[in-house]
Amino acid sequence: MNTPWSDPDLVRAYVRTGGRSRPTRDIDLVTLVTAALDPAANATPDARRVMSVCDRRGALSIAEIAAYLDQPPSVVKIIASDLLDSGHLTIPTPVDHLPEAALLEEVLNGLRALAV
Repeated sequence: MNTPWSDPDLVRAYVRTGGRSRPTRDIDLVTLVTAALDPAANATPDARRVMSVCDRRGALSIAEIAAYLDQPPSVVKIIASDLLDSGHLTIPTPVDHLPEAALLEEVLNGLRALAV
């Protein structure tokens, strides 16, 4: 007798997210995240996998994490937003130093000279 095919790794998205369909934060697929803390002892296996990928590869976008884990981006968004809320992931801030005003003025003057 044939038994129906079943994949032991197949878990429905609503099970992975605890029944939620929306993240707690407004994050895009291109939002970069980095690991800030080690996973909590009571973290879900999916949260641990997200943390592991971020630990090994540095700053990654939500889309990259979804691709590495072969998970739907919507699921990764929800898991990542939970990890951001708990402080286990962070969104890196942009570079905190800007070029000096004199350099920017020189570039602007050069562009103006090209436009004439």
